[in-house]
Amino acid sequence: MDRSLHAAQARITGGISPAALVAAYLDWAAHLVGSPGKQMQLVRKAARKTLRFAVYAGRCASQDGAIGRCIEPLPQDRRFTGDVWRHWPHNLLHQAFLLNQQWWHNATTGVRGVSRQHEAVVAFVARQLLDTVSPSNFLLTNPELLQRTVREGGLNILRGAQNLIEDWGRAMAGEKPAGTERFQVGRDLALTPGTVIHRNRLIELIQYKPNTGTVRPEPVLIVPAWIMKYYVLDLSPGHSLVEHLVDQGFTVFMISWRNPEPEDRDLGMEDYRKLGVMAALDAVTAVIPGAPVHAVGYCLGGTLLAIAAAALARDPNERLRSVTLFATQTDFTEAGELMLFINESQITFLEDMMWEQGFLDAKQMTGAFQLLRSNDLIWSRMIHDYLLGERAPMNALMAWNADATRMPCRMHSEYLRRLFLDNDLAEGRYLVDGKPVALSDIRAPVFAVGAEQDHVAPWRSVFKLHLQTDTDVTFLLTSGGHNSGIVSEPGHPGRSYQVRTQASTDRFIDADVWAATTPRTEGSWWPEWCRWLEARSGPPIAPPAIGALDAGLTPLCDAPGRYVRQG
Repeated sequence: MDRSLHAAQARITGGISPAALVAAYLDWAAHLVGSPGKQMQLVRKAARKTLRFAVYAGRCASQDGAIGRCIEPLPQDRRFTGDVWRHWPHNLLHQAFLLNQQWWHNATTGVRGVSRQHEAVVAFVARQLLDTVSPSNFLLTNPELLQRTVREGGLNILRGAQNLIEDWGRAMAGEKPAGTERFQVGRDLALTPGTVIHRNRLIELIQYKPNTGTVRPEPVLIVPAWIMKYYVLDLSPGHSLVEHLVDQGFTVFMISWRNPEPEDRDLGMEDYRKLGVMAALDAVTAVIPGAPVHAVGYCLGGTLLAIAAAALARDPNERLRSVTLFATQTDFTEAGELMLFINESQITFLEDMMWEQGFLDAKQMTGAFQLLRSNDLIWSRMIHDYLLGERAPMNALMAWNADATRMPCRMHSEYLRRLFLDNDLAEGRYLVDGKPVALSDIRAPVFAVGAEQDHVAPWRSVFKLHLQTDTDVTFLLTSGGHNSGIVSEPGHPGRSYQVRTQASTDRFIDADVWAATTPRTEGSWWPEWCRWLEARSGPPIAPPAIGALDAGLTPLCDAPGRYVRQG
């Protein structure tokens, strides 16, 4: 009964636990009530901000034209950057909003005794509620919208209404966003030639066709996250990491995860390790016997690869020549704003929701990620699409992002509890085959990539890998976000990176010192990584055959395969 009730609540709240929010609010409110000093400080701040605003309003009334602001938006806040926001009455509106926003930040933070997570939750919720009433969100209080509406005679509102109706209809029908139909897997995306040589309940393994006369003897095996479809790394010609690797003379294998159904509810992390990473590794070594593998993991796939690599090193087993981790966390104590949704109350709520349907739906995951960047992913889109009446042109990365996957109930519960909540992997409690694994057992060199604007795997959290390993670690920090920073092909404008290798015998450097002292290089980081792989590879040899008939690895179909097309 309780689980059914919670599942029904989750459909209304978007998977966010009301009990978790109430607990955070009560913690904050109780400590604030018992802190008269903080209360007096807030009263003084309110009085100063009121006086500051009154003085500013007086200047606006006595002077013509635009005048300077009394409070500047945060650097990442681009809502009020236009010059029209500096003129009456919109200058008063947005300045009052920013002063109010700043006061609420002061009110929800710095209250002694409130737990760190509860403080973050209360501040986050306050920010979300304030953002809903931002003057930039409404026609009558947004001067840019007013000017456009007058100039177009209201046609922008008509177009916006048409966009809204179309999006609502697509959402009700379970269809993808408008424009994604121009990007079809196998026609426009995932075009690097290859063959599916292995299939089990959970994965298809793609072996890509060589594009050079000789190849490096060590193959590259890529383990993408199953929260996403693999072709983010094989988008379109010229924007494909797989294509780039093949062109550089590497034999590339890619795991393509099956999109789980309700009957897959009992698949756990160990199933993903065995049927995913280990099954793929067995197949790769059957195709190219005796050659150690360059293993690559992305996001959640990288965490699973780190677990598998630690288990191989524990036993021991020298099947890996190197380990590369893209935007991968192995210590979850500082996992960014995603930790807002990670506590016992929230995880139990999610488990009840998944218990009823057997999986976590892609839309439920997408909603949580959008909340973390609501100004960029929710409100700015509403303004652009529905009030300005303009659709942002769909591109390959956006189309891929709309092609999300589900997460099996058991696996997602284990992932949240064992990694995020309990941090078992970093603290030596994560069990594989009944015995704990430790990343410090890994002796293969590691190449780790973090992204400066990553909200999913913050780069300082990724950087903690230095504290967990006793091998050579090359850490690269790239510009961009969780996806855009990884999909960073040569020639991509505005890309840059920093890279430094720390030997196992070197002394530790903290993340901020590392960023301040490591030189920056303009351009894509892909060639840097390829040079790193080449330095750890043998002399080129003739390309291997596709599959291995004696091991039962026969061509099943052409890439991109069957699983990636599942909705």
